[in-house]
Amino acid sequence: MTLHPAQRMALAWLALALGCLGLVWLLSPVLMPFVTAAVLAYVLAPAVDRLARRRWPRLLAVIAVELVALLLVLGVLLLIVPILSRELPLLREQIPLLAARINESVVPLLRGWGIQVSLDIASVKAFVFKYLNANVDDSLAALVSSARIGGSFVLALLGNLVLLPVVLFYLLLDWPRLVDWLRELVPPRQLDRVWGFLTECDEVLGQYLRGQLLVMGALAAYYTVTLALAGFDLALPIGVFTGLGIFVPYLGFGLGALLALLAALLQFANLYGLLAVLLVYGVGQLIESFILTPRLVGERIGLHPIAVIFALLAFGHLFGFVGVLIALPAGALTLVALRRVRSAYLASALYLR
Repeated sequence: MTLHPAQRMALAWLALALGCLGLVWLLSPVLMPFVTAAVLAYVLAPAVDRLARRRWPRLLAVIAVELVALLLVLGVLLLIVPILSRELPLLREQIPLLAARINESVVPLLRGWGIQVSLDIASVKAFVFKYLNANVDDSLAALVSSARIGGSFVLALLGNLVLLPVVLFYLLLDWPRLVDWLRELVPPRQLDRVWGFLTECDEVLGQYLRGQLLVMGALAAYYTVTLALAGFDLALPIGVFTGLGIFVPYLGFGLGALLALLAALLQFANLYGLLAVLLVYGVGQLIESFILTPRLVGERIGLHPIAVIFALLAFGHLFGFVGVLIALPAGALTLVALRRVRSAYLASALYLR
């Protein structure tokens, strides 16, 4: 059977695409730091370009932007340090007392309902002092032991942590040349159409990032203020950490809620702390899901609030946690593609017939 030249070309492109997908699948462990660096370079490149337009040498602009990004990441990570350094000693003291209080108040109530249960206070104390009272030498020994057991994993993790900023540096430095190289790959006849589509996608993703930053700032302020009004001593670090962690859907919220519950357990040691956390974080999740994200993110990228909620649920169902991460940007790009398809359809003979 003789194939038409257009069919042969389509099959060739299909074979190339399948080969590229297979290669990506085989090299996925190696590609992870490069893909991550490429995403970060896309996010940080506008800041570098802005400094370069102000007559900064591009090398200096790249160094400045990458240093600021690294400092911001370290600052977010270090927010958790004062919480742990303050609460772990209290946790070591309060957990046995809390277990004793449960034995005195809750256990008799459960027995009245026919549920026979009891906490072994001695075992609870032994567990707490074993895992929350280790000295520095014990911690180092455990770390060295785990490194021996999973040495390849530890080395791979350390290698990626070192490799990521290096790859990011070179990508930011050569970003204009990379864009020009990709532009040259587009056939001249299709350049205006393809580059117009990519430019629109870039604008939509930029709006998404700016909207997401507004959501993070608003939620950081909300959680900080509401936890402070509830009387939490660590309202500022917990609130800021929760707000910034929202960038990773569900995970940031879950970690923030866990830290708040831990703080409530140690500071109040009663039902008030638990109810305060449930109220603050429950209302915060409703505000984020039904007001902030649809309005500040969805409207900026042209998605209706219902479409935002549907995208989060659909991508989460199809691809799990990764799907939640990419739901809104992928939905925005799909919207751009649908706009182009609709415009082409309305201008076609099929519609005008």
